[in-house]
Amino acid sequence: MKRIVVALGGNAIEAGDNSAAAQEKQVKKTMKVVAKMIENGDQVAIVHGNGPQVGNLLLQQYKGSSKDNLAMPLDTVVSMTQGSIGYWMQKALDDQFKHTNYPHQAVALITQIIVNANDPTFKNPTKPIGPFYTFNEMQR
Repeated sequence: MKRIVVALGGNAIEAGDNSAAAQEKQVKKTMKVVAKMIENGDQVAIVHGNGPQVGNLLLQQYKGSSKDNLAMPLDTVVSMTQGSIGYWMQKALDDQFKHTNYPHQAVALITQIIVNANDPTFKNPTKPIGPFYTFNEMQR
């Protein structure tokens, strides 16, 4: 038995198609491999990124925002994407476990991180969220 941490990046989940169906399909493909590790007796923790998903949902929030229907703040959008990705992972693992008669269930957890607002690295962020734009797209 091994202890394994599987890290799945947000870009790997999106894989060029940001529709929910395509992302869930990508997660399902990955979780089939992870399920085999678990079924073989390995202890597996899965962590994931969500940069593209956060950015896309944030854009949707701002485009749909009005005086009577305000956009959700960034921390809430982060948790919303954590929840949806965790749901897809848990569902895919549980579906695979049922298919192979593995007698356990997956669990998804939402995390919170405390950071120091005065950390100097916040002055020069290096990890973008959301889509990338060409120069012409930026001009529009």
